[in-house]
Amino acid sequence: MRRKYLETLGQVSWEEFTKNREASFHSMRNIFVHTLDAIEYWLDFLETKNLRPKKEYEDYKSFEEVRAYMESVEKRLNDYLDSLPKEGLNTKYPVKDDGGKVMKISAEDVLIHVFEEEVHHRGELIALLWQMGIEPPAMGWKGL
Repeated sequence: MRRKYLETLGQVSWEEFTKNREASFHSMRNIFVHTLDAIEYWLDFLETKNLRPKKEYEDYKSFEEVRAYMESVEKRLNDYLDSLPKEGLNTKYPVKDDGGKVMKISAEDVLIHVFEEEVHHRGELIALLWQMGIEPPAMGWKGL
């Protein structure tokens, strides 16, 4: 679905894609890139690595750069999932909650959060597309 959304977003001009729409991360570009950054952030957490690019939203200057980032994130996520044994979903990781208390979360918890984060922002993109008179990609399992 992510690719279908970028394809749909690519129907607008770069100016429209980067326009501040007073949404959570201002522009459609920023919202889309934020979802990719969130995946990278949590993959860094799960893999105890620091591979997430430290780019600002404004550093993405074209649809091609956003697409390249999306493809690298998808590859990294797929590689992680392919290498994860079933019992790996239950692996616990220490993390501090918003109050600073240390708690344990599982890889499964993290992956569900990543999914929810992306769906949340996808809904935001749907609303922005509708406001522009653009039909978002069809949702539904049959179209996958």
